Amino acid sequence: MSAQEVADRAGISRGMLSRIEKADPKCEIGATFEVARIVGVTLFEAEPSRLTMQVRQIEEKLSLLPKSARKTKRELIDDF
Repeated sequence: MSAQEVADRAGISRGMLSRIEKADPKCEIGATFEVARIVGVTLFEAEPSRLTMQVRQIEEKLSLLPKSARKTKRELIDDF
């Protein structure tokens, strides 16, 4: 499905879809949820066991990437 087709199905402009893709915080939450539904991204999962399985699958995929491509964990700085 092309980006324009996704935008058409969601009833938004191609520019709005681009902003959603870039995680622009000014995008309407309803439009963001609708785009997620259209492209098959599950945002909420009721069963903890499914979430655990999905996290494990993602970790397995990430382990295939070279270390230089993975995001490093940021150290928490407590200034207070």
